[in-house]
Amino acid sequence: MDKQWDEALSTIAPEAPPALTQGEIDRRVFELYDEYCHGGMDRREFLARAAAVAIGGLAMAQALLPRYAQAQTISFTDERIKARYVSYPSPGGTSGNMRGYLVQPTGNGPFPTVLVVHENRGLNPYIEDVARRAATMGFLALAPDGLSPVGGYPGNDDDGRTLQATLDQGKLRTDMVNSARYLKAHSLSSGKLGVTGFCWGGGTTNFLAATLGADMHAGVPFYGPAADTASVPNIKSPLLVQYAENDERINAMWPAYEAALKAAKVPYEMHVYPGTQHGFHNNSTPRYHEASAKLAWDRTIAFFKKHLA
Repeated sequence: MDKQWDEALSTIAPEAPPALTQGEIDRRVFELYDEYCHGGMDRREFLARAAAVAIGGLAMAQALLPRYAQAQTISFTDERIKARYVSYPSPGGTSGNMRGYLVQPTGNGPFPTVLVVHENRGLNPYIEDVARRAATMGFLALAPDGLSPVGGYPGNDDDGRTLQATLDQGKLRTDMVNSARYLKAHSLSSGKLGVTGFCWGGGTTNFLAATLGADMHAGVPFYGPAADTASVPNIKSPLLVQYAENDERINAMWPAYEAALKAAKVPYEMHVYPGTQHGFHNNSTPRYHEASAKLAWDRTIAFFKKHLA
């Protein structure tokens, strides 16, 4: 049986177009994928369990694996932007140094800034694309790679997730704090700082709002864990909180978080997108929900333009 599964895994073409749409994937397979994405099982177990719960479950599971080549929306050669990798100090972080993907609009600036925080697997091509999207809208964007002190994003999400889980999480968060401060103080920065992130990055966006206080001017967490309620009074930036409808683990945190935001008089908006799964903004898998992703991103850009101008 193990040999059969190894052969099945070897036939998966990571960049092949997904064969199934979101509506054709069994809800139980989505739930397994969510557990897999958050480190609850490895790829082999995910595929095996998906095959066991539904007819055609293996194909459904394969369709959910990311296809980054098809997901690019802004080329790194786009004439509206200039993109490069930068290194900067990160005292107290994983190694004392960090590397990130810096994307600026064409022109001399200064520009309002947006930190783009990755999921729980390092700086993959989807997050780089999001940084480019932000730059085309006039923001100086930095997407830090939390894995850079240990070699960087390894080229696939499985290894990236495993590698990120091995890091000291406190030091990793310090690396994100230092990344935000580096971006805010950049010579091309207007001094206005916004932060957005997805999943782990959404939780980090909430964390940074509480940690940076008045040094952060707007935050847009996508389906991320809430900030610790005791830290909420430290939040001084307005928040635009984006949730998927079918995301029980994350959404269960909202009532307590909302109560703390209200008590601390933190300005916020919250939107739940009907019919969506956790990760609906990520256009590299069938969890992507195009209409909701576009609406959420339009709201994100409008929010940043309002508060970072």
